[in-house]
Amino acid sequence: MPDISVTTAATNDGWTFGVQVAEANGQTRHSVTLSQRDFAQLTEGKQTTPEELVRKSFEFLLERGPKHQILRQFDLPAIVRYFPDYPTAIRSKL
Repeated sequence: MPDISVTTAATNDGWTFGVQVAEANGQTRHSVTLSQRDFAQLTEGKQTTPEELVRKSFEFLLERGPKHQILRQFDLPAIVRYFPDYPTAIRSKL
């Protein structure tokens, strides 16, 4: 599994994350946003952090494709447009 590093900056209604995915053949950088409301909805009260949700979400994406296919900038809930099973799958990873 690639090395996934996550940095966080708080916003008025949530967070912005800088995510770096590194493997032997290179790295990619991504900017991800997440609102407090979406965090609550995706986690359904599970004890986790926004950073862990983002990290697990990238693991989910990397199980389905290479790092260079992940959008460079997106809102975390947008994953469901490409993978309808994301909400259920991510809750089982938390």
